[in-house]
Amino acid sequence: MFNPDTFRTFSRAVALSAVAVSAIAFASAANAAPVQIFPFFQPLPPMTAPQPLQPYQPYQPYQAPTYQTEPSEDQDAVELPARFRRQTVSYATREAPGTIIIDTPNTYLYYVLGNGQALRYGIGVGRDGFTWSGVQSVSRKAEWPAWTPPAEMIARQPYLPRHMAGGPGNPLGARAMYLGGTIYRIHGTNAPETIGKRVSSGCIRMTNEDVTDLYSRVNVGTKVIVLPMTERRADLGAATR
Repeated sequence: MFNPDTFRTFSRAVALSAVAVSAIAFASAANAAPVQIFPFFQPLPPMTAPQPLQPYQPYQPYQAPTYQTEPSEDQDAVELPARFRRQTVSYATREAPGTIIIDTPNTYLYYVLGNGQALRYGIGVGRDGFTWSGVQSVSRKAEWPAWTPPAEMIARQPYLPRHMAGGPGNPLGARAMYLGGTIYRIHGTNAPETIGKRVSSGCIRMTNEDVTDLYSRVNVGTKVIVLPMTERRADLGAATR
């Protein structure tokens, strides 16, 4: 026989069980990873702290390069033949110590020391048709001289620059000693392989190392004797050390 009270008790038990199961399911879902409803939206990257501003740096004007006062060892890296290397030799002359004698035919420059000795340097001289001879004196000295080709040279070689600032690339090299009021000089060279050759337009070339050494010994007013090419003679300088 159907008992209403028993049915109502059973119904309440079933309902309470359903509520309990729903609560457990809801708690499990809450602990699971959240479902991305719109997966095409990417999370924003974490924000970083702003970088501090760099202090203002005032404008620095351009500094032009400066040239060393002494030539570097690399500038005369070409190995000269032994006879063209600077050396003290026996040299008979009546000229006073301090005199420069340029032996054009043998491509030597002698700096007279006295007591039958001289300091001998290898040099480059004028090519055919550009040698000269005579007596001059050093009228001016310059370190890393600028070069202004004379009008005669520009007439022959119009492609030459009208002026070139001093420096390692300048044809006059590290030092120059100007001879009287002429266009000729004793100067260094950035082509040391030309020492012992006849290649210039009349100037006397020396390696940068040698011209710097001679420059330190010579004063303005020093007498310079240039021997002519026609008086070719045997080498009078015998090395003493």
